[in-house]
Amino acid sequence: MKDTLRPGLSRTETRIVDAARTIDFMGEDLRIYATPELLRDIEVTCRNLLLEYCDVGEDSVGVSAAFDHSAATPLGMTVRITATVAKVEGRRVVFDIVAADAVEEISRGQHTRFIVEMAKAKQRLLAKIAKAEATKQAAS
Repeated sequence: MKDTLRPGLSRTETRIVDAARTIDFMGEDLRIYATPELLRDIEVTCRNLLLEYCDVGEDSVGVSAAFDHSAATPLGMTVRITATVAKVEGRRVVFDIVAADAVEEISRGQHTRFIVEMAKAKQRLLAKIAKAEATKQAAS
C-alpha cells in the first residue's frame, strides 16, 4: 500500500440506473434503484479509488457498510457516487459516501474496506476450504 493514501482523497463515479440495477417486485412502472445494487456501486467506487494506492499483488475487500438509501431513483436516471477517505488505520480504510441523482441526494453513509495481499488471502481461503472438506468427511 502506498503511503500517499490519506484522508481527504476522493473519487466520484457515475452509474446509469439500468434494468439490472432496479427492483421489479412493484411492477414495470415503479422500477427504481435497488439498495443492494447501490451498495455494490458504492463498493466498486471505493475499490477503484483504492486500486490507485495498492501495490502490485494487493486489492481490497469490503468489511462493513452503514448507509441510508433515502430517495428513489427511477430507471434510466444517472447517479453520482462520491467516496471520500475518512480514515486510514493500517490496511483498514473508512470512506464517507454520498450518492445523488439529478434531483436530490439519495444516500449517505460509510463503507469500510481492508487492503489485502492477494497471495495471502488465497492461502487463507484454500486452508478454509480444506478444513471444511475435512469436517464434511469426518461427519459422514
